[in-house]
Amino acid sequence: MTSFRQLVSINLCVLAGLAVAGAPTGAEAHPHIFVDAMFEAVAGGDGSLVELRDNWRFDEVFSSSVLLDYDKNRNNTLDPAEIAAVAKTVRESLGQYNYYTNVTINGKAVALAKPDVLQGTYEDGSLTLSFSQKPVQKTPLKGLIVFRVFDPTLYTALDFADDTAMKTSGDSFGRCTRKVVRPGSKEILAENQAMLTTMFFNDPTGTDYSQIVATRLDVRC
Repeated sequence: MTSFRQLVSINLCVLAGLAVAGAPTGAEAHPHIFVDAMFEAVAGGDGSLVELRDNWRFDEVFSSSVLLDYDKNRNNTLDPAEIAAVAKTVRESLGQYNYYTNVTINGKAVALAKPDVLQGTYEDGSLTLSFSQKPVQKTPLKGLIVFRVFDPTLYTALDFADDTAMKTSGDSFGRCTRKVVRPGSKEILAENQAMLTTMFFNDPTGTDYSQIVATRLDVRC
């Protein structure tokens, strides 16, 4: 039987994108970790995308499990060194999922550099991690830019409480239109019925399905 401490480690490793035996497959996947998320896309004065900022506040159950495993001095909080250990684990391992951050311009994926560092806090019983990424190459804001933040394994649910939780900043975005899209179940079924049937049999990781149902920010420049 898996102990609570082992479950803590499994949860953090799955969050960090590590291969863990017994992780849910696409057909049976459902979230085990819940995150209140905020996202910001930043434009430079030259009309290009210069930075993406993510802020994740984890649910109290998961946060308490991380506290149990990382509170080495047992003072019932996460001190800066302990927060750094959590952030280091996530930074080193979540790269294979691009830190759950996905950007396309006119349908083409934008390559993002690894965050220099993840910052964290532990307040009021909740763990929060924040970080930023930059495009690998100069990325002009032209056409349809789609921003998504989601876990392709469906293990972690990232929720944007309202439309202000996905925002843009920088004068260059002033010439663009923006819209936060929250696909509803009826909309998804109506527009993707044939695709979803194929995915059920051919996509055991849930990757494509998770992208379809993810809240996204559409920006047209």
